[in-house]
Amino acid sequence: MDNSHVLRLLGRIEQADEGAFRELYCAFSRKLYAYVLRQLSDPAQAEEIVSDTLYEVWKAPARFRGESQFSTWLIGIARNKVLMHWRGRKPDADHDDVADMAEQLASDAPSAFEQMAQAQRGHSVRTCIDKLKADFRECVHLVFYEGMALADVARIQQIPEGTVKTRLFHARQKLKQCLQRMLAAEGEAPLGELS
Repeated sequence: MDNSHVLRLLGRIEQADEGAFRELYCAFSRKLYAYVLRQLSDPAQAEEIVSDTLYEVWKAPARFRGESQFSTWLIGIARNKVLMHWRGRKPDADHDDVADMAEQLASDAPSAFEQMAQAQRGHSVRTCIDKLKADFRECVHLVFYEGMALADVARIQQIPEGTVKTRLFHARQKLKQCLQRMLAAEGEAPLGELS
């Protein structure tokens, strides 16, 4: 949804138009939920933060001035809420999220073994991503899972674009090391360069 359409909807939301809010909600809530869930690994907490974020849009739709993509602005609000959530809880070293992040196999009908191997690789990648520092993990998620441009990630994290590139570089290095350790523990050949 382009910004001009979003701005029209926001104008209607300022007039308490629930239909416009519903349309905006339908267009952005899934992507927002996926982002927050990736950060927190807690579906109930993710739903609450998404609701709080969208409630802020309902309360003050004029805060969006159209200087960036609406989704970038919205994720920025959610990110601040996630950070506030993290500040308010004790550190949690364990993550229960074992979502399958593996790419689909090229074959239309993979064997059960191929499916199991792919799921294991996805679990390994997810485990290694979960071990990254929060800033690195967020960069990886926004760039590789949300497909955001580096400039948008920089705006969301309120850092220079070069810092985003540096975080991604270090995140890739740490992921490579983690995956190599996991493969070595399983007796498999080490990985080549991650691209």
